[in-house]
Amino acid sequence: MNIKPLADRVLVLPTAAEEKVGGIIIPDTAKEKPLRGKIVAAGNGTKDEEMVLKAGDEVLYGKYAGTELELEGTKYLIMRQSDVLAVLA
Repeated sequence: MNIKPLADRVLVLPTAAEEKVGGIIIPDTAKEKPLRGKIVAAGNGTKDEEMVLKAGDEVLYGKYAGTELELEGTKYLIMRQSDVLAVLA
C-alpha cells in the first residue's frame, strides 16, 4: 500500500467487530462499529500541532470519527489526530 496521510491525519485499520457473544452469532447488520484500531500511517502534523501518533499505535476513537475508505479489499478509516481519544499502552 502506498498512501501517506497529510497534515494531522492518520490512517487507521479498525479491529474486527465481535462475531459471537456468549454463543450467539451476531449478523453483520447488527454488529457495532469497532471503536479501536491500529494506526497504519500518520501525517507529519501541522505548524500548530505536532503529530504525536505513529504507525503501530493501538488507539481508541469516537463512534462516528473518520471517513471510511477501501484499499485492496481492506477497509480503513482516515481521521484527524484530534478524533483519536486515547492510545492503548
